[in-house]
Amino acid sequence: MYQSYQKVTFAEKQRFVMAKKEEKNSIIEICPIRNVVARFGNKWALLVIFILNENNPIRFNQLGKQIPDISTKVLSNTLHILEADGLVKRTVFPEVPIRVEYELTETGKTLVPIILSLTEWANKNMKSIMAHRKRFETS
Repeated sequence: MYQSYQKVTFAEKQRFVMAKKEEKNSIIEICPIRNVVARFGNKWALLVIFILNENNPIRFNQLGKQIPDISTKVLSNTLHILEADGLVKRTVFPEVPIRVEYELTETGKTLVPIILSLTEWANKNMKSIMAHRKRFETS
């Protein structure tokens, strides 16, 4: 009627939990899509990289004006992520008021041809994709 359970010490349970977490994290760490591309592959990061390429360097407010539908918080977070990954360089000038400029790093510049190819593909296929989307939504 009652099942007997094997007694497991707290330390053994912790080791098991940690091993599972390490196993999960190790998969993420070696996956280039989840660990690298996902960080800059969202709509805002690609657009920021594209604009930085054309306006290198640029100040935060100027960048925000070129993307009118992005909030300052999202723009700030996007720049922070791109900076953390070494794609964007942030330069603070010791002036009053403080001036901050953003520009692409050499690594960031290597993404530009890929973004341009993706943009070209999107322009070429947008009409077809929008038609499929409309048919899908009405069916």
